Amino acid sequence: MNIDAIRLEEERLEDLESGDNYPSFRERHRVFPAIFENRQHKQIIDTSAGVGYAAQRIRDHYPADLLCNDISPTCLRALKDRGLSTVSFDLDDPDVAFPFPDGHFDAVISLATIEHLVHVDHFVSETHRIISDNGYFYLSTPNYASLMYLPRFVLTGRTFHDPLSESRTVRYEFYAHFRYFTYRTLREYVSSFGFVPDTVYLALPEGSSRYRSLYRSSKLKALTFRYVMKFIYVVFSPRWAAEPILCFRKAPGARDSVPRKVVL
Repeated sequence: MNIDAIRLEEERLEDLESGDNYPSFRERHRVFPAIFENRQHKQIIDTSAGVGYAAQRIRDHYPADLLCNDISPTCLRALKDRGLSTVSFDLDDPDVAFPFPDGHFDAVISLATIEHLVHVDHFVSETHRIISDNGYFYLSTPNYASLMYLPRFVLTGRTFHDPLSESRTVRYEFYAHFRYFTYRTLREYVSSFGFVPDTVYLALPEGSSRYRSLYRSSKLKALTFRYVMKFIYVVFSPRWAAEPILCFRKAPGARDSVPRKVVL
């Protein structure tokens, strides 16, 4: 991650007194640990765990050894404040292997991280190395062919993220996002490293900070939005979803396949 992105990330976190007052709880956090289904994970690492929203839910409701990785001093402090075990190493250094032996984890989580990496081949290959045979890789990233991003890009000609925006979040995304995946390219790309797409999870609007804010202002609008999204997720392909979570299984001789769809 470049210097501008790190600076903007720390600015976004500067008012953080505890993990609970950071207004960025997303649906991708809410679906853990339900997303694990019956896979019985024992050793899990959450890479770029942020302030620990997903990790805390796993720690509190799932019987496994969990380790959280991040490089942000503020995030590491928040993770430790939550009582989570931490390790700090750079996911994006192509000259340094991840500090774990082969097959050490049976589950690796990477939520909204891969789009921030320059050396993305290194990240996926090292992730593959530290996952045990038939272990799982849970991965999400913005899907830039989704209904959230594509219409604005096509109709206005503006880029996905505005470098002159007054919003810290939008400016941060401009400086921090290096990889612009779609659902299909992400699925095919990760499959080329020896992973099989197993399941794609689509998280309904329900518990995120944004949805709760909408619900407080108008219950009717919030519920309408939820049911419209449920219809889209159930009826149409995951390629229209803004941030599907793909679950890959590490398997020899893997090739791209169509994963089953689960709406949560």
